[in-house]
Amino acid sequence: ASPREVVNCPGSVVAGVSAQDCLIADISDGGVRLFVQSAVPEEFSLVIKDGSGTNHKCRVVWRLDDELGAEFI
Repeated sequence: ASPREVVNCPGSVVAGVSAQDCLIADISDGGVRLFVQSAVPEEFSLVIKDGSGTNHKCRVVWRLDDELGAEFI
């Protein structure tokens, strides 16, 4: 529903005490598309590593191979 901005920015998926690096392909006001190398839980926190330290709570809405879409909650 919101326009997506291509960012290709590093990020980190944080779930509990574990964290894994990811690539943020694009982002909008409502969600994000990520590329990840391993399993991601249904809900997680996303840290955007662009110097701002922005953090979003997310819920997965779709998965395809090493790519996923998540909405901000």
